[in-house]
Amino acid sequence: MSKRDYYEVLGVGREGSTEDIKKAYRKLAFKYHPDKNPGKEKEAEEKFKEVSEAYEVLSDQQKRPTYDRYGHEGMQGAFKSGGFSWSDFSHFDDVRDIFEDLNLGDILGGLGGSIFGGSGSSRRRGGPGRGASLKYNLSIEFTEAAFGAEKTVSISRREACSTCKGSGAKPGSRKKTCSDCGGSGQVMMSNGFFSVSRTCGSCNGEGTLITSPCLKCGGEGRVEVSRKIKVKVPKGVSAGTRLRISGEGESATGGGMRGDLYVDIYVKPHDLFERHGDDILVNVPITFPQAVFGAEIDVPTLDGKVKMKVPAGTQSGKLFRLRGKGVPHLNLYGTGDEHVRVFVEIPQSLSHEQSNTLKEFAKAIGDESTPLRKSFLERLKKIMT
Repeated sequence: MSKRDYYEVLGVGREGSTEDIKKAYRKLAFKYHPDKNPGKEKEAEEKFKEVSEAYEVLSDQQKRPTYDRYGHEGMQGAFKSGGFSWSDFSHFDDVRDIFEDLNLGDILGGLGGSIFGGSGSSRRRGGPGRGASLKYNLSIEFTEAAFGAEKTVSISRREACSTCKGSGAKPGSRKKTCSDCGGSGQVMMSNGFFSVSRTCGSCNGEGTLITSPCLKCGGEGRVEVSRKIKVKVPKGVSAGTRLRISGEGESATGGGMRGDLYVDIYVKPHDLFERHGDDILVNVPITFPQAVFGAEIDVPTLDGKVKMKVPAGTQSGKLFRLRGKGVPHLNLYGTGDEHVRVFVEIPQSLSHEQSNTLKEFAKAIGDESTPLRKSFLERLKKIMT
């Protein structure tokens, strides 16, 4: 489905000012607040993401002129992952008040992890948060991408403090109920006709306050640790593939769920093979006699060498296909193919005897044995006369 025009998404004209765009975005963000769309939360989230993408482009002094001139085509490469994701939203400070008033910071945290910085814990109405998700860039070999592998990565993350068991309070002490929110973690704010709740600023939504913080973690309830995590790389991954390892992110405060670990795959180039989707290409040199008379040659594949027949009269650049010798399809049955491109290698030095023999061969062969060259010369003659 084609993407809608960003101006249409926000409901503003192309001549609209930055302030007009901001006002339109604030209005739509309020409209698509998931809490205001019971039973249609998923649809509301998608709408909210659409208007946020439009605002990200039209409120940017560099992106907007490019979009005005080239449309969506001009936005290719404007976002890190190819398409817009929450990590691309860079104008949070412009509309921070609306996110806070509507608790949208918490909603976005649930949708996309730690998007706008901070601890990354998502909290909704005093409930337990979720730990921040982490990202790791993993570089693997070409053959590991094809056949899969198990890798061990080292990450640094925050985990529950062993001294206070994640409470943040000194062992033997107790937390006290926050007097500002009465222990709910939320306070009500009136703004004209509306009354909205927001996270309590005194206890940060915990509902309780620490009077005697843990000496080991300083009251946070978490400490930095280094962990080794096993990552199973499936067959057929390609550069840019993102793997999700559930529950291997950071711990959350308040006993919430752990975040996830996202592993972005980078594939090292191969000395012989080029990858095109799930097919691979290899260039193989052959001698002039092999091209003329035909031959059976050794061809490298991901599984090892195989024999391939080169017919007599093979031209340089000819492509051959070895079915099923490519890369396995990711999460599917079947395998791509290998394409073998042969090229005739011209000798760089000849002995006196070899040179004379080749000259005699050239005289004897004439144009009848090289129809392509003969045809070319005939067409060239017509053009030049």
